[in-house]
Amino acid sequence: MERLPTDVREKVETTEAENEKWRQLNKSPKKNGSQEAADKKPSLSPGRLVPIINKVAAGYPTDFNDLDYPVGVADDYIRCPDVHDPNAFAVRVVGDSMEPKFREGDIIVFSPATEVRNGDDCFVRFTSPHETTFKRVFFEPNNTVRLQPRNDKYPPVMVEGKKINGIYRAIIRHETL
Repeated sequence: MERLPTDVREKVETTEAENEKWRQLNKSPKKNGSQEAADKKPSLSPGRLVPIINKVAAGYPTDFNDLDYPVGVADDYIRCPDVHDPNAFAVRVVGDSMEPKFREGDIIVFSPATEVRNGDDCFVRFTSPHETTFKRVFFEPNNTVRLQPRNDKYPPVMVEGKKINGIYRAIIRHETL
């Protein structure tokens, strides 16, 4: 199944989820002979496969390489129900600046389509050099962005807005147990 092309795999998984929904529907008992229970459909969704494109530094910004894959393609994927952004991507956390909420090894899903607000945990991409980091963002006066670690051992960093190429909000965290 892993070796199937993404579009074929999604079709197979969508069909399987639909079949499971019907299996569950057939198992539901009718309540007092009414049609009420039979009319309730379980809300099963296979979710979207989100590519895990690389790692992001939860510490000092580091060079970032998307491994030259086209958008939406990667060596590894994570299934994310309720993600509707076709440009969503995931990265593995490296470092400890976002502890205790985010630990090294956690997989974080980011959505370019989701609005970013003050205090959101975000993937930040710089224009030059091509570095990235994972921090809480705060929009300050004079087109300045404060990148605030969650870990008190790290100081916040002030960055001119023109030096940032993209800010993408974290929407899902898969933690390593």
